[in-house]
Amino acid sequence: MNEDVLSHCEDKIIGREEEIRLLHRAFDSQESEFVAVYGRRRVGKTFLVRNTFNNQFTFQYTGIFNITNKEQLKEFHYSLLNQGLSADVEPPKNWFEAFHLLEMLISASADKRKIIFIDELPWMDAKNSRFVPAFEHFWNGWAAARTDVLLVICGSATSWIINKIFRNKGGLYNRVSYKMHLSQFSLYECQLLAEKLHLPLNKNMIMEGYMVMGGIPYYWTKLDPSKSMAKNINDLFLAHNGQLRNEFQYLYASMFNRPEKYMKVVEALSGTKSGLTRDEIITKGKIDSSGQLSDILEDLIECGLIRKYCHLDKKLKDAIYQLIDCYTLFYYQFVRNAHGMDEDFWVKNMGSPQYNTWCGLSFERLCLLHTRQIKAAMGISGIRANLFSWHAKKTDDHPGVQIDLLIDRSDGIINVCEMKYAPEGYRLTTAELKSLRTKISVLNLYISSKNFAQPVLIASNGVIRNPNSDELPIKISGEQLFLP
Repeated sequence: MNEDVLSHCEDKIIGREEEIRLLHRAFDSQESEFVAVYGRRRVGKTFLVRNTFNNQFTFQYTGIFNITNKEQLKEFHYSLLNQGLSADVEPPKNWFEAFHLLEMLISASADKRKIIFIDELPWMDAKNSRFVPAFEHFWNGWAAARTDVLLVICGSATSWIINKIFRNKGGLYNRVSYKMHLSQFSLYECQLLAEKLHLPLNKNMIMEGYMVMGGIPYYWTKLDPSKSMAKNINDLFLAHNGQLRNEFQYLYASMFNRPEKYMKVVEALSGTKSGLTRDEIITKGKIDSSGQLSDILEDLIECGLIRKYCHLDKKLKDAIYQLIDCYTLFYYQFVRNAHGMDEDFWVKNMGSPQYNTWCGLSFERLCLLHTRQIKAAMGISGIRANLFSWHAKKTDDHPGVQIDLLIDRSDGIINVCEMKYAPEGYRLTTAELKSLRTKISVLNLYISSKNFAQPVLIASNGVIRNPNSDELPIKISGEQLFLP
């Protein structure tokens, strides 16, 4: 293999610096290495691996969704033949034989570093296929004993990779050298992508797009530069023949073997601002209260679709689960009921009560996905801090309150963050200032007297100065969320 295997990705890949560094490190190792790259559909896993290694693999294969084990073996065999395996070799009858053929191909290769890239690995594990034991045997019994194999696997079925690979209690236990969860882009990275794609978008438009699509690169590549962001959203997601009209079903089917149960949970969560307890999810979603729900919730957290509240006060036992995925929230608010809508529904309904409610919810999610940038804007990047959400139920002593973001700092300050979407700038009213003061006074009942609760106002287009806003020492604009 020539010396140009590793690509200088600066002109091809936006972000992903740490993942590229780790892939380079695995390539340069003097031992065989096992790398798992996982993350949701469309986030750029395959693009990252192929571009980092300049598409120069000793062997590569992409699992095929929803075909029989016999068909999968046949396609795997064809790929082996196309990439150097002798045609005289008998086709494999099972995965043990298939991986033995892969061993033969690797042994015959003249490549100094033998890169094996298996994309969508979970789709190869058909029912009763015994794929996992065969894969274990290939790695533990053969590849790991060598010094020249770099095995890279990818998969959108995050729950499968976590449960069958990372939590494997057999031969794959603790065998993965590098676990790379590929997260969605930040606002800053979406801005870089928009510039690369020559999309004429300002920061307001990028925030609007992020509130719909999140930072999923593939969705952003589908934007038409001749259309406004609003028109793009309408035509891609809401129009009857939109390219991404049915993306929701594909998204959840690719991540989970039985997506219906997961979709019931996110549907229950989609209708609430602050989230639900486990018992409330069971009631609202009409879900079986068996132990399987715990696994479903953990999988959804691992996939970055929901989050679990942490509490400052251990007396508050009931954890809250909240939907934080922007696209899923958008789907349940608009796409699911988009049948028979006007072809310009989105453009015409901007500013409607339903739209404004969604904007508030989605902007909060956007902020929760940019807490590192919020800390940087506050000038506290170097201060150790824990980030929480917090709620207190109504008692005889105080009203119920919900705080979506607390920053508990090691210097004794606890920042209480209020997040407001206001395209024309946010004007803090007397009633809203009173509400914020109430939240802080209730919070003070539960925290140590050594701590000091300090409000922070985060507004999408900045804060319009008035006597109320002058009482708040820290104000952050949406533009500051674009920090690298």
